[in-house]
Amino acid sequence: MPRKLIAMKGITKSFSGVPVLKGVDFNVYEGRIMALLGENGAGKSTLMKILTGAYQKNQGEIIVDGEPIDFQNIRQSQAKGIAIIHQELNLVKDLSIAENIFLGREPLRLGMQVNWKKLNEDAYLWLEKLGLNENPKTLVKNISVGKQQLVEIAKALSLNARILIMDEPTGALTVSETEKLFQVIQELKAEGKSIVYISHRLKEIFEICDDVTILRDGQFVSEQPISELDEDKIIESMVGRKLTEQYPRVSCKAGETVLEVKNISNQFVEKVNLSLRKNEIVGISGLMGSGRTELARTIYGIYKAKEGDIYVKGEKIKINHPTDALNHGIAYVSEDRKNNGIVLGMCVRENVTLASLKKFSGRLGNLHRKKEESSAQQYMKEMSIKTSGSKQLLKHLSGGNQQKVSLAKNLNVSPEVLILDEPTRGVDVGAKKEIYDLINTFKKQGMSILMISSEIPEILGMSDRIVVMHEGRIMGELSHEEANQEKIMSLAVGKEVRTACDI
Repeated sequence: MPRKLIAMKGITKSFSGVPVLKGVDFNVYEGRIMALLGENGAGKSTLMKILTGAYQKNQGEIIVDGEPIDFQNIRQSQAKGIAIIHQELNLVKDLSIAENIFLGREPLRLGMQVNWKKLNEDAYLWLEKLGLNENPKTLVKNISVGKQQLVEIAKALSLNARILIMDEPTGALTVSETEKLFQVIQELKAEGKSIVYISHRLKEIFEICDDVTILRDGQFVSEQPISELDEDKIIESMVGRKLTEQYPRVSCKAGETVLEVKNISNQFVEKVNLSLRKNEIVGISGLMGSGRTELARTIYGIYKAKEGDIYVKGEKIKINHPTDALNHGIAYVSEDRKNNGIVLGMCVRENVTLASLKKFSGRLGNLHRKKEESSAQQYMKEMSIKTSGSKQLLKHLSGGNQQKVSLAKNLNVSPEVLILDEPTRGVDVGAKKEIYDLINTFKKQGMSILMISSEIPEILGMSDRIVVMHEGRIMGELSHEEANQEKIMSLAVGKEVRTACDI
C-alpha cells in the first residue's frame, strides 16, 4: 500500500452561514494520481483551497506526513511541497513568461538586483520540459490562452512541489499540448510525486489517474481505485441519479433563414459563408486556432469585417460594434465567461439585467428595481439557477450556475440569434445536461443558435448542421445524419471530405 502523504478528515467549511463542505475526507498517496470529482458546487475547489492555505477550515483535521497541521496561508503549504494550478489563469499579462513563472521568487544578484540572465535561463528549462517553444522574454498577453495555461503549469512545477494539484488543466489546451502535459504528469509520478487531478473530462480520468475521490453537495461519497469504476458509475455517484441521454437533441422543422454571412473576411477569417435558420442549431467545429471564436466575434462586432456582408432576415446590416449586433437581435455568450461574460463582484440580479438596462430604466435613467428583481427571479426559476437569492455575488456560485447567469443575461435582450461559444466549458456532467435542455428549449421557442464547441460529441449530439473550420476558412458542412467524428476531424485538419451536398 502506498504511503499516505496527506489525510484530510471531517473537513467542514461555511460561507456566511451556508455550509459548503460537510465533514469531507480526502487522501493523497505517494507516487499516485488522485482524481477529485464532483459536480460544480460539490466543494472540490474549496477543499483544495483549504489544503493550500487559501481558506481556513471550520472543523476537521489535516495531517501531512503523519503530523496534524493548519495552513494559515499559501506560503506555508508551499513550504510543505504543495502547489496548485488554478482553473482560472492567475498570470500578470503585462509581464514576461519568465517573470510570471518566478514572480515573487526572482533570482537576485548580490541580494538586491534581479538576475535577468538566470531568470530567463531557468524559465527556458521549464518551458522546454513542457514542450512550449516560446521565448521566456515574451509577454504573456502575446501568447494564446492554451500557452498561458502551460505557463501556469510551468510556474507550479518550478516550485519543485511533491504534491501538485491540477484544477481543470487541459480546459484550454490543444490535443498535442494535452498529450505533452500527460507525459509530464507521468514523469512526475515516476519521480515519486503525487498529483491531485480535477477534471470534468472523464476520458482523461481513466487515461491517467490511479484513484478517484467523489464529492456530492459538499459531502464525501467514495474513494476507489479507477480500476473498479466505469463512466456510468462515476456519473451516477457525482449526480446522485442515473442520467438519461447525455445529448438530448430535439428535432424541429427549420423555419426561415434568419442570419446570413456572405464572404466575410478580416485578419482572422477568409471568405466565410454560412446561414442559420429559425428553430435550428448550427455547430461550428475545428481545432484551436481554426478561427471559430474569431468568426463569432466578427459577426458580433468585436472584430471588424474588412470584406463581406451580414444579413438578418434578408436585410443587409452593418455591425461595427456589439451594440449594433444587439440592436439587430444577435447576442453572444463568450467562451471566457469570467472575463467577458459576467462580473464576479456583482450579484445575480445585476448580472442578469446588465445587457438590457434600457428595459429597466425610467425616462430619467433611474432603474426600476422591482422590475429588475422580477426579471432576475424569473430567470432564476426558469433556468434552475442554484443561489441563495438574487443578491448573491457571482463569485460565490458554481461554474455551471455562473454559465446559466451568463445565458440569462443574453436572453434578457430577447435575441433572435444566440451565439454560444463553448457553452459547457468547465461545467460538470449534471449541469451540462441542464444547459443542453435549456438550449433545446430556446430552439423550440424559435431561436436560431450558432454553437461553437471543442467537444466533438457535443457538436454531434446537439447540432442540426455542422460547419467545420480550418485556418480561418470553412472546409465543409455536414448534416446531422451524415456527420461523424472521422469526417469532422478530416475537415478540421484541412482534408476535403465528400458530403451529401456535393452529390
